Amino acid sequence: MTLSQGLAFGLIGGTLLLFIWGRLRYDLVSLAALMAAVLLGVVPAARAFDGFKSDVVVIIAAALVVSSGFARSGVVELAMKPLLGRLKTDRSQVPVLTAATAVLSMATKNVGALAIMMPVAQQLSRRTGSSVSRLLMPMATASLLGGLVTLVGTSTNIIVSQVREQTLGKPFNMYDFAPVGLCLTAVALVFLAFAYRLLPKNRPAQTPLAETLAQNTYVTEARAPQTWSHGPKRIAELKAEAGGEAEITCLVRGRERRLRPHANTVVRPGDVLMLEGEADVLHKAIADWKMEPHRAEKPLEKHEAKEDIRSIEAVVGAESPLIGRSARGADLQSQYNVKLLALARSGRRVTQRLRTAAIRAGDVLVLRGPESDLPKALTELGALPLAERTVRLGSRRPLVLPVLILACAMVAVAFKLIPIAIAFTAAAVMMVLTRTISMRDAYASLDGPVLVLIGALTPVSEALQRTGGADLLAGGFSAIFGHLAPEVVLGTLMLAAMVCAPFMHNAPTVLIMGPVAVGVAHRLGLSPDPLLMAVATGAGCDFLTPVGHQCNTMVLGPGGYRFSDYARLGAPLSCLVILVGTPLIAFFWPLHGH
Repeated sequence: MTLSQGLAFGLIGGTLLLFIWGRLRYDLVSLAALMAAVLLGVVPAARAFDGFKSDVVVIIAAALVVSSGFARSGVVELAMKPLLGRLKTDRSQVPVLTAATAVLSMATKNVGALAIMMPVAQQLSRRTGSSVSRLLMPMATASLLGGLVTLVGTSTNIIVSQVREQTLGKPFNMYDFAPVGLCLTAVALVFLAFAYRLLPKNRPAQTPLAETLAQNTYVTEARAPQTWSHGPKRIAELKAEAGGEAEITCLVRGRERRLRPHANTVVRPGDVLMLEGEADVLHKAIADWKMEPHRAEKPLEKHEAKEDIRSIEAVVGAESPLIGRSARGADLQSQYNVKLLALARSGRRVTQRLRTAAIRAGDVLVLRGPESDLPKALTELGALPLAERTVRLGSRRPLVLPVLILACAMVAVAFKLIPIAIAFTAAAVMMVLTRTISMRDAYASLDGPVLVLIGALTPVSEALQRTGGADLLAGGFSAIFGHLAPEVVLGTLMLAAMVCAPFMHNAPTVLIMGPVAVGVAHRLGLSPDPLLMAVATGAGCDFLTPVGHQCNTMVLGPGGYRFSDYARLGAPLSCLVILVGTPLIAFFWPLHGH
């Protein structure tokens, strides 16, 4: 072993120990490893940041933006709405929700797919009384499996494709992963349809602050435009379309005002409805009914064309000049260039019209205005902004455009018209240009820690190859595996990646084990592709802990899970993936092929 190899091994070993220790953020550990590699001379200074300009980082970032834009379309909720009403128990809910999450993960990144489906599951759980702890972990598992089907579904596939390009000169194509991924997903969905019973029932969830704030019950108004293509409709029909989540408390028609309108009351163009519910529920209801926030005909003035219009939540302070005044009396739009979209009042229902209701200290307001005007307006109004979270009430809810943009990107990649990085970056740009998502929200959708992790560790893993360390490891593995059947070698590599991923994150697992798998294949006279597939599959199927993959972490609090709960479902599923995945990979990617 040479000095440079020893330094590379020592650096990677120390990095892995810090990952396993878990006291430091893994993005910080990755950057520290990169700086140490440069100082030790293992990575040339001129190439230290090459990882940040790799296609891997670009594809992951673009896929996250596209997924976020797709989530805003509401097309998933719309497509599933006829079915959700029939799902009364977890016995029927688990198969449908896991299948939908898996399919969505095949088209978007698995993290984005799970983020789209989690609110659907939580609302379904609240409405039917089913256990959310029996829904969310199977959905997280399904998102990981569905992500195995396409190149952009999961980071591990993107990274292993880059490893193949670096070592063999050509990356994997978009749908090379599909035969194995589809079969594994189908088998796992059947397993999950029964195995969800291994999970605890009715475990109390830990509700994040942002989610707690999201549960405020707001009052807002919506108007059916004169050209209302969605109506006339009865109150009962509108409530059914909103899943019963939005309450219609009043109907205003001209000077007539009907409190608690009867279910058979017909809503006509020009009518104004007073609505009550959570902010996101109201936003979806108004968009689905093709209505508009009342008085939306008077636009807000933007100081610059490129300026964003935002909706924020703020609580009325004890010294606010708004106390005792109404939105109309305070003349919010003329004086401050903001609109009052909704109002929440603890302990008492607001029955007055939104523009005439007297505002009280402690009321929570949803205000909408240009970014440059909101800070000044909040200061002068004595209103304190609540914790930062996305409030979409009053914004557009695109339906068709995000679907078309994503479909065009997928088709362009499928027919190899343009490279994957270009296709998904173009799709992300189109999402912003068509105002499907704002630049602020596009930046917010990026998973910074993961992008930093991959960008920083890529040069370190390349140093292991450049110094010959990967070949040294491959030689050691080959000496152990040399007398074993090729299928056993394949299964062992998958198992090794599966065991490492929970402790060192799936991205470093592939960055380190990918080149080793290629070296083992060359030494044993095997095709590298099935061994790379085994590494990607093992690292992507990280079901055992809440910390190895973001999808597992996302459901930890909302599902009320403990660390040990993941193994209850994940351990038998991991065994199933190895037993089924090994022959599948060997069948679709022959071990002695070229």
